[in-house]
Amino acid sequence: MDKLDVTLERMRTFVRVAERGSLSAVARELGVGQSTVTRHLRELEEAVGVALLSRTTRRVAVTEEGSRYYDNCIQILRLVEQAGDEARGTRGAPAGTIRISCTAAFGVLHVSQLIFAFQDRYPDIGVDLSLTDERVDLVREGVDIALRLGPLTDSSMKLRALGQSRRLLVAAPDYLAKRGRPTAPQDLSVHEGIRMSNIAGSDILSLRGPEGQHHAVPFAGRFRVDHGLAAREALVAGRGIAPAHRWLVDDLLAAGRLEAILPDYSPPLVPLSMLIVPERAGIARVRLLVDFLAAQIGLIPGIEKPRPER
Repeated sequence: MDKLDVTLERMRTFVRVAERGSLSAVARELGVGQSTVTRHLRELEEAVGVALLSRTTRRVAVTEEGSRYYDNCIQILRLVEQAGDEARGTRGAPAGTIRISCTAAFGVLHVSQLIFAFQDRYPDIGVDLSLTDERVDLVREGVDIALRLGPLTDSSMKLRALGQSRRLLVAAPDYLAKRGRPTAPQDLSVHEGIRMSNIAGSDILSLRGPEGQHHAVPFAGRFRVDHGLAAREALVAGRGIAPAHRWLVDDLLAAGRLEAILPDYSPPLVPLSMLIVPERAGIARVRLLVDFLAAQIGLIPGIEKPRPER
């Protein structure tokens, strides 16, 4: 029998299995049967002549040889994709798919609209938008770009600071009519707080006063939630007070459905960053979207652009 060839299809399958550690997950991702994934891996191992993966009934792990081969595969596949981008670039039409992960509420209210505008400009580029407040592993999940609020730990990713998100204390007029309007930070301790259950320390509200002084106020309430859009609905329904991102409630403030309270006291700014998988950063369509989002996100209400470095 003729020796099997190393094909890009087999190589891509191996890379995704190495990253995800699951044959079934990769089969679902590629839209093929698990037997096809298994065949691709067997044929690739026969072609290179070494075992690339160690399989048990519970998991799939990369062998020492497989780890070295994976690093080389990443470089090869990146060059192949870039070569295709350059070839298509001669026609002046970037094409392909970009995968983005984004904080859920921010993605629904703002990023999706930006993506529509981007695709109107580049109609041959597809975008898969994944909305989650969980910190996903970008490489493992096949994501090219992630937009994240808060401190970061992904030191291996390329980082682009987009700015800082300003927050303010808000409540519905009905709630304030019933419970009264706080006039000092300590008043908040006797009010209903709408808290985010996925943020550590949300039972203490940190505020900076007009003279820069720091206030730490106990902040309790009967409603906790792990999604910004649900917090937004709770605010409109008059369920309490919350420290909300300006971009989350700007339209409600303009319509009079929410009011700002204690305007001289503000919660800390939250950094907004873009993470890019290094191996994907050189791909033309990814670069286009990175630059587009960096330019447009600074126009969203409450996003303060990063100060230029001196």
